Parts: sequence; C-alpha cells; structure tokens
Amino acid sequence: MKNSLALFGTSADPPTIGHKKILEELSKIYAFTISYVSNNPNKKHKEDLSIRSNLLKTLIKDLDNPKILFNQRVSSQWAIESIKNCKKIYEFNNLDFVIGSDLIKDIFCWKNFDKIIKEVSFFIILREGYPVESSTLQMLETYKVKFKISTIKIPNISSSKFRSNFNYSNLPTSLIDFVKKNNLYESTKLVE
Repeated sequence: MKNSLALFGTSADPPTIGHKKILEELSKIYAFTISYVSNNPNKKHKEDLSIRSNLLKTLIKDLDNPKILFNQRVSSQWAIESIKNCKKIYEFNNLDFVIGSDLIKDIFCWKNFDKIIKEVSFFIILREGYPVESSTLQMLETYKVKFKISTIKIPNISSSKFRSNFNYSNLPTSLIDFVKKNNLYESTKLVE
C-alpha cells in the first residue's frame, strides 16, 4: 500500500493517544496519511471545530513525520465531499478511507453511500468492544464495498471516554498544556 494514500477524518473531540497511535501506524503502511477534523452530523461536539482542528494540527506537528499531513481544507461533514476534496488536492486515485469498527455499520446510511464505495476502499481499524460482525461483513460483500480490516492495535480510549473520565494520561503530551490553559473539556476536573 506504499503507493496509496490514507484519508483519516475524525471528530477529534479531543484527539487522544488513540488518534496518535493510529496516525503513527498508518504512516508505516501508506505513502501518505491525510488527516483532518470534521463535524459528524450524528454527534454533538463538546468543542468548536476550530479548537479541535488546532488540537489535531498540534498533535501532527509534534509527530514530526513527513508522511502524516494535516489538511483542514479536505474537511466536510459529508465523507463524499472530503474524498472529492482530497482527490482534487492530492491528485491521488488510490485512496483508503480510514474508519473505526464502531462506525462501520453506519456507512450504509451515509449520504451518497453509493458514490463513496466507488471512490474509496475502507481501512477498518478494530476498536475494543466493536467487532466487525458477520452480518456487517455480509452487507459489505453484498454492496461490493472494498475494504481491509487492519491489524493495528490501538489503546482502548476514545474522545468520549476521555471526556467522561478526565484523565490527562489519555491525551498526547503535546496537547495537555493547551487544554489546561484554555480550560477545555472542563479541564479543572481533570486528574494528573
């Protein structure tokens, strides 16, 4: 897959050590990983898009890996628009859309699902507690969805878990000061 590109959009509310690990691992597999923050139409976000994108940009800058690129111009709340934006900017046709196993069932309801599956292959990252069930695999095959299931191991943390337990150890080190200084995510309740 060294000649292909990974597109990793995320709500990143906030970016966690899980996001960091995903980005690091994708950089070992793909020629380039393009990441951005978007508003998920099915979620209520704690922080504004501009704050979340600044956090992800900071994380990616700290990774200092030329194969991991932050590009907010790709962002749209609709996957098809992000895919089109990415292809236009990078002139890459071999594109894998990175998605967590917790969201894979949702793709069948996505706006322009029929167009999305013609444009990309899905790279599914398994999340603890969210196996890809046989019924989902059958639907993927029925709709002729191109996909690969990743062997990447990521920490069992999510943005929503972070917001509920307020533990700084689940944040990348490069983001802690910014979160504290700006009192994000009710940071006064966070534990060291």
